[in-house]
Amino acid sequence: MSKVSDDAAAQLTAVLRDDMTIAVGGFGLCGIPTDLITIVRDSGVTGLTIASNNLGVDGKGLGLLLENGQIAKVLSSYVGENKLFMQQYIDGQLEVEFVPQGTLAERMRAGGSGIPAFYTPTGYGTPIAEGKPTAEFDGRTYVLERAINADLALVHAHTADHYGNLRYRLTARNFNPLAAMCGEVTFAEAEHLVAPGGIDPDDIHTPGVYVHHLMQATAEKDIEQRTVRPRPEVPRTDAPRTETQEVA
Repeated sequence: MSKVSDDAAAQLTAVLRDDMTIAVGGFGLCGIPTDLITIVRDSGVTGLTIASNNLGVDGKGLGLLLENGQIAKVLSSYVGENKLFMQQYIDGQLEVEFVPQGTLAERMRAGGSGIPAFYTPTGYGTPIAEGKPTAEFDGRTYVLERAINADLALVHAHTADHYGNLRYRLTARNFNPLAAMCGEVTFAEAEHLVAPGGIDPDDIHTPGVYVHHLMQATAEKDIEQRTVRPRPEVPRTDAPRTETQEVA
């Protein structure tokens, strides 16, 4: 059955409510579901808890929800380039739970795998571990971390078939597969929609079983940091050898 929506905005708005937890894929501005985030902004829901690596930058990505006063709490690995995020955190307007990046990824994966909690050595002996149960295994102390089970997940894919199977491109693969797993309802946007069978089974990163609704991505992709100086010349490894080239 096709999961491509003719009106994703109406379907997503029907699911949205105040005080819900939303897992969002992406890293900075790379691989973020801009169209879906815009729908959330336009819905006006508030009191949101956002689980995402960071909140993009001012005026872009999840920064749109922050500027609109829709976020109450963030589970994130770092503040990133968003000055408003930093200011609201310092002023006590925003509750922030800092989560080590690998732990955040595993918490999402665990939520999608039916694992309620897991032990990790990361964060032991730091403020990250305060108030959390610990246990010793083979002479090393581990911290108990709870899985993230989000009410809703929003992800961005490069290619999707009509069954909701997703493929991500390069770095945009980051947190998208993990966010897609942990949402009770998952909405995906894709740059390219192909017919069933249009993605080789070996190239599927997120199986369609995790995706409930799919839409065509239309927003322009932004670049967070631009290179402002020429890259150094790197010798091509595929250049044909000549008689003067040495072979190791």
